[in-house]
Amino acid sequence: MSAGVRPDTVRRVEDIVVRTQASGRAPSVVAAVVRDGELAHFWGAGESPAPDPDTQYRIGSVTKSLTAALMLQLRDEGRIGLDDPLGDHLPSTVAGEAAAAAVGSVRLRQLLGHVAGLQREPDGQWWERNAGAPLEALLSGVTAAKLAWAPHRGYHYSNLAYGLLGAVVERACGCTWFEAVNSRLLAPLGMRRTTYLPYEPFARGYVVHPWHGTLREEPRHDAAAMAPAGQLWSTAADLATWAAFLASPSTPAALGPAALGPAALGPAALGPASVAEMAAPAVIADPEAWTAGYGLGLQLWRRGERVFAGHTGSMPGYLAVLAVHRPSRTGVVAYANAYSLQGATIGGLGLSILEAVLDGEPAPTPSPWRPGVPQPPEIEPWCGRWWWMVASSRRGGTPPPASWSCRECAPEPRSGASLARSPHRRPVMISGAASPARTTARCCASCATRLAT
Repeated sequence: MSAGVRPDTVRRVEDIVVRTQASGRAPSVVAAVVRDGELAHFWGAGESPAPDPDTQYRIGSVTKSLTAALMLQLRDEGRIGLDDPLGDHLPSTVAGEAAAAAVGSVRLRQLLGHVAGLQREPDGQWWERNAGAPLEALLSGVTAAKLAWAPHRGYHYSNLAYGLLGAVVERACGCTWFEAVNSRLLAPLGMRRTTYLPYEPFARGYVVHPWHGTLREEPRHDAAAMAPAGQLWSTAADLATWAAFLASPSTPAALGPAALGPAALGPAALGPASVAEMAAPAVIADPEAWTAGYGLGLQLWRRGERVFAGHTGSMPGYLAVLAVHRPSRTGVVAYANAYSLQGATIGGLGLSILEAVLDGEPAPTPSPWRPGVPQPPEIEPWCGRWWWMVASSRRGGTPPPASWSCRECAPEPRSGASLARSPHRRPVMISGAASPARTTARCCASCATRLAT
């Protein structure tokens, strides 16, 4: 399982994993790296349980990335709009006029990006440590008081927001949230070991006694209506498939064994543009430093000149992280079956592994360029008419600088190597500044003025 990863990189990452497990006092720590849509290597440390890429751990809030992907699928199908008010899809959340003017007017996109100003948790007992409430109970507690502040005032992480988004998915799809996740994402991607409840073999989750190091097994409650925020279980191998898809949805290997290509996925296909939209910043979490932000269902981290996308997760007894570097089609997933890591974080572990791989491995071969898809005939007239020309290259050298303009429309030509548009929307080259091998005369599309060569 180490094909494509250099021995030095394997040793470096193994050292990170082993040291994190030892100093963090976790029963087990496992990690996997994906490159170009394939599982490149798996590491593990600890004995409770023994490392195995097919052992399930609870992924916690990494679940939110799948809930967000469902929302973008529904948007792409025209069933919802990301700028729709929540009240358009969940009218039962509008409990009175005050709520109708507040929570009901919050946009779905704002909920996805944690900029709605919504309270972090729902009413009642802490859902992570107690049996979850049904959807009706969750919705009945959504009042105007749940808005901590106005939308877009700043980043305010909200688990409640993703419980509500899961309800939107259920109303739009006519099935349970997990049925939608399974049929639209997990099954097409071949993620058969990603489930709602744990199935053997799965790691037991523990809290470690701070003084004598004994283990206490944590409960594994069903989050019910809050499941879209953090319910799922997965394996290193399965979550690596999801990481590969987020890193490069157009890479064939990332589509899983069940796929024969994008067309075979049917409604489950989430196009590359929509995945890129998930990874685009919706908010900067630390405006002073700009090192962290949030997209649509994905956390964003900046380390130097690199930007990583993914999510961390935490449930009683479990920690998880998924992080990808989309330009290099590289990703990492990691788990620990402990409530915390002493002196470390699961997010820091994931990013350290990802940086070690990127620093130690050659950059993957770029994906081939593919022509764009023509616009439908009914749309094409609205796109306008565009022309462009490029000065021909001198032999053995770079293209010469060129001036672009129209005498009538722009009497003062602009010079430079980049394309400049004339006011009449037709950029043309009128002269080459360094004796190009060929120059071309053209007429302006609007004023028909002959251009000098």
